[in-house]
Amino acid sequence: MEATVFAPALEELQHVKSSQGEILTKHFLDACRHILPVIDKFGAAMALVKSDIGGNITRLETLYSSNPTRFNCLYSLVQVEIESKTAKSSSSCTNGLLWLTRAMDFIVALFQNLIEHDDWSMSQACTEAYNKTLKKWHGWLASSSFTVMFYSYSALVVMKLAPDRKKFMEVIGGTGDINADIENFCTSFSPLLAQNHKFLSRFGLDEMKAS
Repeated sequence: MEATVFAPALEELQHVKSSQGEILTKHFLDACRHILPVIDKFGAAMALVKSDIGGNITRLETLYSSNPTRFNCLYSLVQVEIESKTAKSSSSCTNGLLWLTRAMDFIVALFQNLIEHDDWSMSQACTEAYNKTLKKWHGWLASSSFTVMFYSYSALVVMKLAPDRKKFMEVIGGTGDINADIENFCTSFSPLLAQNHKFLSRFGLDEMKAS
């Protein structure tokens, strides 16, 4: 059976956790990167979302690459910034991990909507996912930052540019079992995102808004 577009991410997710249960930096970032081709299938509607996810992956990867041994575990990227008191900087890896996690929350929620609500249009699935995951962190009045404008804009543009649901599912599924792969992806990725939020929350870093 031909694999769906989720196959590379699902394969990578098998290697994200160490034997001690720690999230490994390279495998986590690679798993996120493997979702970019999936986002591509949305077309122009998700171009900015893809750019934001890709940018945060690159930000984290840059620090990781400076010392792969030291930063083998994902949270070591945050811990070094906590020690240097730079974690709350808008250009920090901590901020990058937070927004990458939130963006992936949105992607997971979107695909959960697609498999749980057969009667929802793509626009409806996108809008509900946005309201559930990202809306509380920004808005037109909250800030004039790029991040805020981009997500607010994306929420609006998706309404008009979202692809036809049936055609989209055919494109990403090929001849594979797309519903099974989506469910596997959401089930596998959600605990990692929850673990990220839990770790960041321990240091008061999970409530930061765009600024």
